[in-house]
Amino acid sequence: MPARPIVCALCHSGVVHSGGLAVPGRDLATLPKAHLHLHFTGSMRISTLAELADHHGVRLPEALRASLDWVPPRLHATDERGWFRFQRLYDLARACVRGEDDMRRIVREAAVDDHAEGSRWLEIQVEPSSYAPFVGGITPALEIVLDEARLVSADLGIGVGVIVAASRIRHPLDARTLARLAVRYAGSGPGTVIGFGLSNDERRGWLPDFAPAFDIARRGGIALVPHAGELLGPSSVIDTLSVLRPDRIGHGVRCVEDPLVLDAVAESGVVLEVCPGSNVSLGVYRSAADVPLADLLEAGVPVALGADDPLLFGSRLVAQYVIARDDLGLDDVALAGLARSSLHGSTAPAEVLDRADRDLDAWLSGPPDLEAATSARHSG
Repeated sequence: MPARPIVCALCHSGVVHSGGLAVPGRDLATLPKAHLHLHFTGSMRISTLAELADHHGVRLPEALRASLDWVPPRLHATDERGWFRFQRLYDLARACVRGEDDMRRIVREAAVDDHAEGSRWLEIQVEPSSYAPFVGGITPALEIVLDEARLVSADLGIGVGVIVAASRIRHPLDARTLARLAVRYAGSGPGTVIGFGLSNDERRGWLPDFAPAFDIARRGGIALVPHAGELLGPSSVIDTLSVLRPDRIGHGVRCVEDPLVLDAVAESGVVLEVCPGSNVSLGVYRSAADVPLADLLEAGVPVALGADDPLLFGSRLVAQYVIARDDLGLDDVALAGLARSSLHGSTAPAEVLDRADRDLDAWLSGPPDLEAATSARHSG
């Protein structure tokens, strides 16, 4: 049985110990990739949340207070009580975002953090209704996010597209309003709306009620990227496939619980945005080793790894690749395949994909990161 890789948390370099010899893996922070599952408020740095809370006089609970020994809160959102706690923490964080400057800061820092982790294209998901009261409506809220996405893309060289998300806990007519807004600002490059999603508690709302909103978005030519199959099982996934006809599904991991649904997902070609750190933090799986990534890949399902809500789960994009290597045993070829799936499952322009593909090939053909492995001082 092969030894489980050990990952250096500082250099993201995997080291497999075999017979006393360390065989390092390549640096995952330099692996070209796209990030397709990142929520606006949930992308915040814990230090940023602390500063915004102090500025606006918001008292945060211990679980959200930045400190040197801060650890993510323990959550178990697969039951109603656990989801309520998760949502309460998220709402408290969102309450600290109270104007244009705050919103611009979140977009820019998300892009900076992703760029540092090798992301060539970021699709950040925002529900404009949540921030509308502070900036004069849903249209200004979206325009602020789009404008900062355009500016930071030009500054850093990472492309940032925006997904407008409706919420399952709001009226379906609100979803239609947001879909029309999304289509009005639709585009195919940084600083445009590139997708329309549906998030929040999967157990709320009746899916067919949201289908008209997705029809509006489909006619507008943007990607359809609803959540499904994390809190609920495979029936949630198959219903989403048939009712909303998505291009991607946020999460979707529980399709593996029914072989017929798993086959249907593979046949559809729909990309699953798998977020291992989120799955464990929310209690969907007991440990990272239980996340069924290998089952999805073996079935031929295209997968893009995502961080979901780093603010609450304590792990960003590279950490998901570390989990895939360390806990799930994927080698660099498989990790590069995941990165390529994320890129080609995205809405990134052709020139971004072409360059990323070339750089991905170069990453794979290069030697493992010997210097990083040495500096990590792992002992056999």
